Amino acid sequence: MIYLAFFLVALVTLLGLTAMILRIGRALGECPSKGRAARAASITIATGFVAIGLGGVSIIAAGLAMADAGGAAALFAVGLACVTLGLGFTHAVTLLRETVSAAPVPMEPVLAGV
Repeated sequence: MIYLAFFLVALVTLLGLTAMILRIGRALGECPSKGRAARAASITIATGFVAIGLGGVSIIAAGLAMADAGGAAALFAVGLACVTLGLGFTHAVTLLRETVSAAPVPMEPVLAGV
């Protein structure tokens, strides 16, 4: 039961932070000059965040199972998962902002003879 509770808390945290990455990308995607880069980057970064986050949660769960500890260890594992997912979220949003700011601004077409 402790493992199920750990996975539920970690999964809800992971899904919530992933949704925030996508929402930030959608908000940045409304920019007329760099919107396409923001949308593409947010999907790519969110996918990487989910993959790495699920791996981290699985490793923490394996350590929890190997320790065969009780409630205190489960609370420690939940805290550790939340902290690592939060740090990953911070890095993901920073990468998204840097990607958007470094994206080239598309040039407007020049009409010949005008």
